[in-house]
Amino acid sequence: MSSLMKGTSSLGVGVGLRPTHFPYFLSQKPQVEWVEIISENFMGLRSMGLGGRPLVVLEKIRQDLQVAMHGVSLSIGSADALDTVYLKRLKELAERIEPFIISDHLCWTGIDGRNVHDLLPLPFTPSAVNHVASKIGMVQDFLGREILMENVSSYVTFSTSEMTEWEFFSEVARQSGCGLLVDVNNIYVNAVNHGFSPLDYLHGLPTHSVRQFHLAGHMESDDILIDTHSCLVAENVWNLYREALKIFGTRSTLIEWDEEIPPIETLFQEASKAKAIMREEIEGKVYEQEA
Repeated sequence: MSSLMKGTSSLGVGVGLRPTHFPYFLSQKPQVEWVEIISENFMGLRSMGLGGRPLVVLEKIRQDLQVAMHGVSLSIGSADALDTVYLKRLKELAERIEPFIISDHLCWTGIDGRNVHDLLPLPFTPSAVNHVASKIGMVQDFLGREILMENVSSYVTFSTSEMTEWEFFSEVARQSGCGLLVDVNNIYVNAVNHGFSPLDYLHGLPTHSVRQFHLAGHMESDDILIDTHSCLVAENVWNLYREALKIFGTRSTLIEWDEEIPPIETLFQEASKAKAIMREEIEGKVYEQEA
């Protein structure tokens, strides 16, 4: 995998590009270094002869900003074979947009060709590692570049699991050569829901594989936390992000918001907070070196 194009991890803080905010990005100077798109919302439009405003808008925005492509339908953990039509459209979009990162989720989203439109967890077993790593390798070979896998939030566990979530995540990266997209909010949500230490999780990941962080909001319901992407980042998640920066150093960081989307100014305020925390960590390291 050493010949694969590697994504960069040093582009500061970005926000998700959602249709509600298209007018702002087309008319104003953005207050972020990059944006993330949901890949499926832009894939195949022109090749299918449909044109499509989203892709036209994205190409205009791409003239000024770097773009990360983030997918939700790769279904890398499914027993189904990889969807070659999907992969071709993903590659076509990547060649058109030239993203600095392509990512998806370490999960499965359907079986027998049916998409359940949810990010479902996997059992943490050596056989699941082998299955997933093999498919990631095929995807990376097809795209000719590294992809990032993101840890997902979960509300159930498998009795067949033989390792911790972070051991599973790490072993998938080791075997496949993929990068890791560390969703800090998902770590916190799962730690509360399943009773483990979020710091153990962070310390258990391979530093050299971590390329990006995600930050998002969650809600509490019936004594569990639900990853909703519908509110401000919780203070406990900000604190965990500080710890992640101490362990891994600065990485490109996304403010993720997908439900009850607020005015763009709210996203920029969250992005500014992430930038400030990142800056504090950089300045702290410089101070330690000088001391």
